[in-house]
This record gives sequence, C-alpha cells and structure tokens, in this order.
Amino acid sequence: MTSPRFGGLWRDREFLKLWSGESVSQMGAQVTQLALPLAAVYQFEASSTQLGLLNAASFAPFLGATLFIGVWVDRRRRLPLMIWSNIGRGLLVGSVPLCAALDVLSIGYLYVTALLIGVLTVLFDVSYQSYLPSLIKREQLIEGNSKLQATSSIAQIGGPGLAGLLVGWLTAPVALLANAFSYVVSVAGLLTIRRPEPAPAVSEQRVSTGRSIAEGLRMVFRNASVRAIALEAGTYNLCWMSLQTVFVLYAARELDMGPATIGLILGVGAVGSLVGAVGAGWLKQRLGLGRAVIAELVLCCAAPLLVPLAPGRGLVSYGMYVLAFACCGIGSTMSTIHVVSLRQVITPDHLLGRVNAGCRFIAWGPLPLGALIGGYLGDVIGLRPTLYVTAFGFLFALLWVVFSPVARLKDFPAGPPQEPAAASGSRPGAGPPE
Repeated sequence: MTSPRFGGLWRDREFLKLWSGESVSQMGAQVTQLALPLAAVYQFEASSTQLGLLNAASFAPFLGATLFIGVWVDRRRRLPLMIWSNIGRGLLVGSVPLCAALDVLSIGYLYVTALLIGVLTVLFDVSYQSYLPSLIKREQLIEGNSKLQATSSIAQIGGPGLAGLLVGWLTAPVALLANAFSYVVSVAGLLTIRRPEPAPAVSEQRVSTGRSIAEGLRMVFRNASVRAIALEAGTYNLCWMSLQTVFVLYAARELDMGPATIGLILGVGAVGSLVGAVGAGWLKQRLGLGRAVIAELVLCCAAPLLVPLAPGRGLVSYGMYVLAFACCGIGSTMSTIHVVSLRQVITPDHLLGRVNAGCRFIAWGPLPLGALIGGYLGDVIGLRPTLYVTAFGFLFALLWVVFSPVARLKDFPAGPPQEPAAASGSRPGAGPPE
C-alpha cells in the first residue's frame, strides 16, 4: 500500500514530469544568476555601477516585456512555450563559453546575453504558473506550488554554491557550460508530458493586444487582495535586488571573500527557502491564511537588517549573513506559496496568463531599478551604508499586506467568478477551460 506521505501529486506522473523539468531549469537559472555577475567582477573588474547594469539587464524584461508575454501566453498552449524558452536559454548560456574560447567575450556581450535570457525567463515563468492549474486540480494547488517552491529552494541552496565552486575552478564563462546542459535536461523532461493541455479560449472577434493587457491589469488592480500582494512583492523585490547587487561586491571587495565562499553563504542561507516550502501548509493550518502570510512577511522583511549589522569578517558575521538569507528564504518562500495559490484560485482561467504577467510586471519590474539604485548608491555613499538603506526599505513592503483584505482571510475563497469569460470576447463552450 502506498504511504499517505507519498499520495496526492506524488502519484501523478504528469505532474512529476513538470516538476522534474522545472526543477532542473531552476538549478540552471540559479547558476547563471551568480555566474554572470562573478564573470563581470573577476574577469572584467566591473564597478558597482556596471554590476548594477548587468543585474538590471537580467531583470529589465520583467518591466518591458511581461505584459505582452502575458497576452501571448493566454492565446497559446503553455507547455510548448516552456520548452522553447528553455531551448533558447540553453543556447544563450552556451554562447558565453564559446565567445570566451574565441577571445571575443566582453562585458557588453554579457549585458545583451543577460537581457535575452531575462526575456525567456519571463516567458517560462508566466507559462508554468498559468499551466499548473490546467495540469492538476484546484484543490491540489497548495501541494503543487509547495513542491515547485521546494525544488526552487533546493536550486537556491545548491545553485549559488555550485556556481561559486565552478567559477573558482573553471572560470565563470566555462562554468556556464554546465548550466547550458541543465536546460537540455529540462527540455527532455518537459517533452515527456502526455496529459492533453486544453486549447486556449477562442475569441469571437480579434481583441487588440492593448485591450487584452488592460483586462489583465484591471483584474490585478480592482481585486484588493491581488493588488496588495503584487505591490508588496514589487517593493520587496526592489530592495532585494539592491541588497543582492551590493552584497556580492561588499563580500568580494571589502570582506575579501572568494567566489566559492560567496556562493556557499548564499547557498547555505537558502536552506531557509526549503524549510519554508515544507512548512507552508502547516503554518496556514495553525494560523489561518491571512495571519500566516503576515507572519511570513514580518520574518523576511526584518531579516535583511542582520547583513549591515554584522561586524564584517569572522565567524559571528558569517553566521549573521547566513541567518539573514535563511530567514528571508523561509518567509518569502512561505508567503509566495500562499499568495500565488490565492491568485490562481481567485483568477478566472481565461485571464490567468495576463494576471500572472501583470503581477510579475508589478512584482519583478522594480528589479532592474533596484539593481541600478543599489549600484549607484554603492558608488556614491559606500557599500555598507547602502546595505543599511536597503534593509530599512524592506520594512515598507510589509505595509501593503497589513492594510489589505489578505490579512483578514482565514482560508482561500471558493473560486473565481466565471462570467468575465464572455465579456473578454471568449466564446462560451468554444473549448475546454484553461
């Protein structure tokens, strides 16, 4: 007899294929996220401003392309989009060691590569979040999102450490070759999914891209819960990218850490993300949905203060850095599981791509701005003072949710209204729901 522990989605082979493909992709993305900045720091001696520009290029597509990608995702099957986005990311990442071997690699090329990888990352992320509710039942969303977040957390644990070790051993460009292979493995896993994906809703008349984007944004801003969690995420992510940009330079320049040590601190700190993914369901049962989300956000918004408060070098300081990133991981991962599941439950199926994209636009759009702000302040006022400014900024993110209906929710609502499908130009009964 199958143990209850391994029931549910553990027995759903099609979900397991998605889970494995997405997990390998996440590991590759984590290696890239640290390997590209380390390539800039150690190979081109990048300044704080240049590193800010590189990180801004990585996340600029969340500001410039997300809304258009959301419309595209709603008009197409999502699984093929995920497959093609990973093929593209693999080719782009693999081009870096090729350029290095030909001695034509430049920091400008890293900017362009980071930008294009960012576009495909937006496409993959919006597609898989919109694909999940069509692959599993709505009552399984918490379990599904928890499992996806758990492996994302494992990637955060292993990815930076692996990236640091590979960069120290092989140099950053060559380390990216292993990352390119990870996307090949991910594509192979996604290609084995056999559960039919419902066709996208067919419109009676052609709806302009602008009107389609407006429909998604209306849902985001008119629903107080969706609006609050998107704005909180945007504020948090702006501060997070500033923190990450400056901490890498602070650790490398002022604390004399090598790439392996930086990767190890970030990786070990991300153990908290795995704890958060495992414990999200338990905390919701104990506190209720709203109180759980508030507790999670208090933890991840207060923890960054430990980074500038650490004396600098030594065992105590290293412990404070690890604790800060671990608490950020626990709180942010738990809250992400809960608010993404909430958004998936209350959003009509035909709007999922655009609402997910709209939330990504608001939540991830500030990332390049955070990188630029962090890089600029690091050059102007110094790295450690910038860490203090950033740490206090995190506390403002909490207020969006504290004063929203999310804080008063005891559980998920029953489900989304279905009437808006006709209003959007979809033909009722034209095909299975997405």
